[in-house]
Amino acid sequence: MHILLLGSGGREHALAWKIAASPLVTKFWCAPGNAGIAREAECVALDVADHAAVIEFCKTNAVELVVVGPETPLAAGIVDDLAGAGIKAFGPSKAAAQLESSKGFTKALCTEFGIPTGAYKRFTKADDARAYVQSQGAPIVIKADGLAAGKGVVVAKTVREAEDAIAMMFEGAFGEAGAEVVIEEFLPGREISFFALCDGETAIPLASAQDHKRVFDHDVGPNTGGMGAYSPTPLVTPAIHDAIMARIILPTVSGMKQRGTPFRGVLYAGIMLTTQGPKLFEFNVRFGDPECQVLMLRMMSDIVPAFLAACDGQLKHFDLRWHPESALTVVMAAKGYPGDYQKGTRIEGLEEAAKVDNVEIFHAGTVAKDGAILANGGRVLNVCALGATVTEAQARAYQAVDRIRWPDGFCRRDIGWQAVEAEKAQN
Repeated sequence: MHILLLGSGGREHALAWKIAASPLVTKFWCAPGNAGIAREAECVALDVADHAAVIEFCKTNAVELVVVGPETPLAAGIVDDLAGAGIKAFGPSKAAAQLESSKGFTKALCTEFGIPTGAYKRFTKADDARAYVQSQGAPIVIKADGLAAGKGVVVAKTVREAEDAIAMMFEGAFGEAGAEVVIEEFLPGREISFFALCDGETAIPLASAQDHKRVFDHDVGPNTGGMGAYSPTPLVTPAIHDAIMARIILPTVSGMKQRGTPFRGVLYAGIMLTTQGPKLFEFNVRFGDPECQVLMLRMMSDIVPAFLAACDGQLKHFDLRWHPESALTVVMAAKGYPGDYQKGTRIEGLEEAAKVDNVEIFHAGTVAKDGAILANGGRVLNVCALGATVTEAQARAYQAVDRIRWPDGFCRRDIGWQAVEAEKAQN
């Protein structure tokens, strides 16, 4: 098959690594890609936002499947445009992508189909939003309705913090994304990421994972796109797994079908494990980043037939197999992230780091220049490892991190701490 992957981050490098391993692939491109992806696929300088150019490339090169990595092109309707041109694409339609591109859309769906989630209200005026916060008190969660690159959510510990977040969003900090604001109940509990592959009717669960959103050790500092992840998580017991599928994933797939906007692609549920059971706090319509990296390491099955089955409505005949080992990834980010950071700093020692047993290094924000690898983003590298336990995977990942020479980068040193503590308690 001829396959085109869209995207340029760590998630896309992990997908590229997995797709490239498929015996079905004869020609493989990635647009625009990065320095790491270039080892797996031919990188092409296509503007992913230019749908006509993507379609033209697919026609010229007889592309049979397009895999869309990030949410922005999905929300812009690239899958609809490719389908209109007769090109198969993995990912949801623009209408179905509203599960991520509109927080209000998702909340309304939850209400309509009885999907457990936090109480909420939607606002288009700052004064009304402030009055609601004052009546509810804190902690409380303020969300920009639209896409804000993972940064449009504020968990306000005080009413003042909530008021500041409302002002920031309505004053245009996130552009159009903040024109409507969703304010919802704060859900206490443990957060997990749950993924399912969907074909519009059927959903099959992927392995469980947990990411670490806060920038610094011990879960302090601002929220980020994710500083590391591991899979599986001990928090997802078989009973919790079944409850998430029965109460959240399957009713969503069924509800979207009933609405005439069937969901095909990967559904990523951000779930809080509360005392009343699992509750949804957000949906994403693509693989998580960095959760995708640990899922790809653990996936034993060929991913290409899975993508095709999701596109073709054939998942009911499908089964995915997983390696029993644990996987863990540590994100190395540019100093200053998630605030201002410098680009173009030099990274060395990657080859020595990759020699650690069972380690894979996925590039997130890198560029190759004159034979050197330079940082080209906020989150720059994903140092991933497999191990018999999370503790073993963690030790290998940090052994590799310590071989990388990048004075302008940093990482958390406690990725996987919940699982490591649980493993210690068992021993």
